[in-house]
Amino acid sequence: MSTTAPAVVPASEEAQREVVDLCAELIRFDTSNPTSDERACADWVVARLAEAGIASELVESAPGRTNVLARIPGADTSRGALLVHGHLDVVPADAAEWRVPPFSGEIRDGYLWGRGAIDMKDTVAVMLATARHFARTGTRPAREIVLAFLADEEAGGKFGAHWLVEHRPELFAGVTEAIGEGGGFSYALDDTRRLYPIENAQRGMAWMELTAAGRAGHGSSPNDENAVTDLAESLTRIGRHTFPVRLIEPVRALLAEAARLQGVDLDLDAEDLEAELAKLGHVADFMQVVLRNSANPTMFTAGYQTNVIPGRATARVDGRFLPGHEQELIDTIDALLLPSVSREWVNHDIAMETSFDGPLVDAMCAAVRAEDPDGHPVPYCNPGGTDAKAFTKLDIRCFGFKGLKLPHDLDYGRLFHGVDERVPLEGLRFGVRVMTRLWQDC
Repeated sequence: MSTTAPAVVPASEEAQREVVDLCAELIRFDTSNPTSDERACADWVVARLAEAGIASELVESAPGRTNVLARIPGADTSRGALLVHGHLDVVPADAAEWRVPPFSGEIRDGYLWGRGAIDMKDTVAVMLATARHFARTGTRPAREIVLAFLADEEAGGKFGAHWLVEHRPELFAGVTEAIGEGGGFSYALDDTRRLYPIENAQRGMAWMELTAAGRAGHGSSPNDENAVTDLAESLTRIGRHTFPVRLIEPVRALLAEAARLQGVDLDLDAEDLEAELAKLGHVADFMQVVLRNSANPTMFTAGYQTNVIPGRATARVDGRFLPGHEQELIDTIDALLLPSVSREWVNHDIAMETSFDGPLVDAMCAAVRAEDPDGHPVPYCNPGGTDAKAFTKLDIRCFGFKGLKLPHDLDYGRLFHGVDERVPLEGLRFGVRVMTRLWQDC
């Protein structure tokens, strides 16, 4: 009996053409979170799936906060399903700051412009185009695919992934692995070669509110219990603190592969690791954010009149911790706070990490290499957080992988939540080709 795998059915020209139109239409829905909701966009997604004969379910967690779930049967029913998820909401955009209207879906200079173009309506469009291609051609994925188009990711998933996991876990029955945002984009190594960081870890989230309690008084009088002063000093300590380097395995593996490809002799156990990493040039800059924990003051509120010393002042700090290093972050923050300052969590979520191995990892790497022979997939720790944090609670093994090839001169990272967000048209088409290969080999 032959054990040869079925030949891959490549993405059709139709799928590669329509992904651009699908992404443009998605961008034209203003799903800004928290000023709008996802309902109209979700209805549109349901209609696009139905056109191809794919049934789906709308799930509202609150009025307007809408999620869409669909299943595509796979060839091997003995294997667990693969969850492919993306979010429909976006962060707000100030049109006055943009060169194009942020919800126009305008095509200019080989790019599709608009809020969500890379975070993450590009991937949602790739999901839709790939699903429609499979339905039109009768192609079966290697195993069952569960599609999830989610609400509220930009505000932590309270009305999206976390709500579904808590209230509708049966929607993910049989799912063993997942791919979502956070990796699978290209990063220029040199003039011809690219790394493709595939997320297999995420830093945890520790957003906190700090409150200083002091003695209210007249602004002209001495006051050694000034809440504003105590809070400001505590924030300065936090903001100027540098956490020690903690080299977790996905970061170590990426740095080692970058060194190998560049022909650099790199000692990842050096006492002065940052000096050692300077040998990698811009790759070291790219990885700085995942070398250590971080805590950045972001908001400060106090007082109501210039001549009144308030008895209370509050601030917010965005804390992030590497897998295995949460307690280090907490202990450090507590040590930096003055006695008059207390803290409480605003949003506290897990760090996550999984090994970089198995058939799904092999399939992601193979799909990238097939479409980009100069591409080099590597493990990656996402410095932020995604809906994957919710799905790990169902014992689903999560990765970040979108399949996006970028021009070498595009600063991809700065476009996230930034002005003039845009995605290359060829990058969208590349994504459909990669995703089509992946679904048949996953």
